[in-house]
Amino acid sequence: MGTGFTIDSPIRVARYGISSVISLVDDHLIEDVRKFYAQRYGEPYMPIKMHDEDWRARRITEYLNLVDRIVKKQFESLKKAPFEAGSEIVKYFELLPDDAAIKKLYRKMQSAKEPEKAVLQAELREQITPGRIDVNIMTKVDRTNYDKDGTPLPVEQSDAMAALRGYAKSTLSSAIVLSAGFNRRLYTYLEEFEDFFADAAGRFKKEIILKVSDYRSAITQGKFLAKKGLWVSEYRVESGLNCGGHAFSSAGELMGPILEELKQRRDELTNQLGAMYQEALKLKNRIIPEAIPPFRLTAQGGIGTTNEDRFLKRHYGVVSTGWGSPFLLVPEAVQIDKETLDKLAAAGENDIYLSDVSPLNIAFNNLRNSLSEVRKCLRINAGEPGSPCYIGHLKNNTEFTRSPICTASRAYQKLKLEALKAMRLPKEEYERQAAMVTAKACICMELGDGVYKNENIKKPGGTNPAVCPGPNIAYFSRPVSLQEMIDHIYGRINIMTFKNRPHMFIKELRLNIEQLEKLIKDRAGHSEEKAEAAINEFRSNLMNGITYYRTLIPKITEEAAAFRKEMQRQLDECEHKIKALSPLVPQLNNP
Repeated sequence: MGTGFTIDSPIRVARYGISSVISLVDDHLIEDVRKFYAQRYGEPYMPIKMHDEDWRARRITEYLNLVDRIVKKQFESLKKAPFEAGSEIVKYFELLPDDAAIKKLYRKMQSAKEPEKAVLQAELREQITPGRIDVNIMTKVDRTNYDKDGTPLPVEQSDAMAALRGYAKSTLSSAIVLSAGFNRRLYTYLEEFEDFFADAAGRFKKEIILKVSDYRSAITQGKFLAKKGLWVSEYRVESGLNCGGHAFSSAGELMGPILEELKQRRDELTNQLGAMYQEALKLKNRIIPEAIPPFRLTAQGGIGTTNEDRFLKRHYGVVSTGWGSPFLLVPEAVQIDKETLDKLAAAGENDIYLSDVSPLNIAFNNLRNSLSEVRKCLRINAGEPGSPCYIGHLKNNTEFTRSPICTASRAYQKLKLEALKAMRLPKEEYERQAAMVTAKACICMELGDGVYKNENIKKPGGTNPAVCPGPNIAYFSRPVSLQEMIDHIYGRINIMTFKNRPHMFIKELRLNIEQLEKLIKDRAGHSEEKAEAAINEFRSNLMNGITYYRTLIPKITEEAAAFRKEMQRQLDECEHKIKALSPLVPQLNNP
């Protein structure tokens, strides 16, 4: 969801039993928010300045410890609250799903008489738990840091390594979500911290969660960690395109078939990794749990209805689901400024698009009229493209400079445009390449700008909030309360007014077809053989996915028969569209 939206979500919702994830990308934002909350809660605050010893890790540790203390105090206060209308503890129970055992006990308490009522209330207070304060590291955002004199610091001071150390040294008992790629150096560093190893009962103070694209990704990364005596407690499958933030097409592999393979091969995954895990612990003379720890399979990306949520849990054995983008419309839960909130509420399908704004050169879900995009276009029109680079987490280009600079920066775009002009390209080709250069935006800072704007925290360069919602946000049309969003998730109400929203699997399929069209269009510049091989693989995966969905749709009994029939029609439509693209590549016509 970006660096800023969930930066303080645990302080907002953890006491109600809702878990959330804090991004550890931007330690400058983290330090500013730490100061803000320390002052709000009367906690002591000593600034940790850039270039202080181990500054990035220490900033992260101190902030996470502060959040942990605040949430624990909030939760203890909630536990002591009276069971009366409007109280915090009543809100906790009203948010729970109606079929939860503890919710049924709560309903029983409501109708009970004394002294049974008091006994049940005491039991309820003891059974509740706060939500987890998890954290996320984008593993490939691992910039080398430098001292004041410009000398590279040791590898342990790189962005991802320092962030991991910052979390590992915190008081949190939660999980770290590792996403956006396989970083062997970072994964190896996990061995340095005791909290990631299990006790005899198989419990972890700090769990490891991997975002994975498919079974192969799960077993490859799982094996690497298991051989080090590290266990993955959760494999989190996210739709490659029907998600927020950076998007990956995965060569047309679709979420349904990916979940199916993980479901079918779950025992295989457990047995292979379990044997390696136990052997590694034995070699390290570490505690070997009495049994191989279990792992959870979870899913996120494009989920928008309670029917979709229930089907994923019932059919694939998914134990929980992630609802990211819809919560951007819940200001109680996230940090989002009023202007961006209103624009998201009004956004339609064409307002959310896959953009080229990311300096990582990975497709990025974007809002066309965000303040970040508006200001970027104004700078381009004024002949001053590019952004000032204040924190530089995405500095990765050395095309013109010895030290890396960011491709979204004013410095890089000026140099690159001058180089393009010197090439004396035809006007049309120059404009095409120049547009690619100036498309980049300062997402590492602007994805946190909503916090600064909301809380009136001063920052260099002012605020130009960016936002990275998934396509699913188009089907929600107004800001909602936390209670309304939770009620929607659990099927108690419907806040989605969009009448013809496609099922999440159909939406993802359509998004992938759009990427196939783009792949065919952009094949110029690649060898014909490689381009056609990539297109054929993409098309084959989509067609296999359609075949799989044809057999799956009758099993989606959470949906009405008419809805399932429409899904079959939409599959036919998608298949015809893919076949219509076939003449563009001769091999696609072959059986």
